[in-house]
Amino acid sequence: MSGRLAEKVAVITGAASGIGAAAARRFAAEGCRLVLGDIQRERLEALAGQLPVHCELLTCDVRREEEVAALVERALSVFGRLDVMYNNAGIVGAVGPIDETPAEEWLFTLDVLLNGVFYGVKHAARVMKPKRRGSIINMASTAGLMGGLGPHAYATAKHAVVGLTRNAATELCRFGIRVNAIAPASMATPMVADVLANDPEAVERVKEELARQSPLLDRPGTAEDVANAALWLASDESGYTTGHVLAVDAGVTIGAKAGPPNFAERTPLIREGGKRGL
Repeated sequence: MSGRLAEKVAVITGAASGIGAAAARRFAAEGCRLVLGDIQRERLEALAGQLPVHCELLTCDVRREEEVAALVERALSVFGRLDVMYNNAGIVGAVGPIDETPAEEWLFTLDVLLNGVFYGVKHAARVMKPKRRGSIINMASTAGLMGGLGPHAYATAKHAVVGLTRNAATELCRFGIRVNAIAPASMATPMVADVLANDPEAVERVKEELARQSPLLDRPGTAEDVANAALWLASDESGYTTGHVLAVDAGVTIGAKAGPPNFAERTPLIREGGKRGL
């Protein structure tokens, strides 16, 4: 199937690398016209030069509402519409014990991971409501579905994104607007490579470690896996799906793990008082 986003216009934040860049490539391959935002301007320009569709580029710090709003306005002024808003921009943020976390690092992290998503939902809704259509996609995480999978500020923000997604979906459905989120596990991206290898360019190297940790045999998660999920949520194929958090995690959030599951060995039925068998 091709042309799944033909004639649609999408805004993607954090589009210069990792999942955002993979989504831009995937959307462009399906005929979508793009407005791409990121604070990494040179990377953004390099990506745009590789894409087969016209792209509008804006330097965007998602902590600043006016810069997120400008992405939406550029979509309207150049393309006359906005069909998809993908609030993807993210960082790892503050790391460490909760009693040692500086308040300013906590606030900076929430500014990027939560407030940036809020601004994207707010301004996308503003222009989608009169048109009675649109798909808003927010970046959550498995750390927003379970405890212990990310630093405190990151996990808090991602849990909040899940809540915002579901709440906004209940309001905006009556306007024909769908709001969903994606919750990836640790994927082979520059952000994860920076954490695991202290080198954001070491994406190929960390794939081996991620494959060993994956419940799916020898299969690391990639940015393209998340981009494919975003493509489905952006397309009309998901037209009856809203308020959903799509986990792209090889089953981590349902208890899947590398190696055999608990109780994998066959034993006689265990019953009361330590008895075995029927």
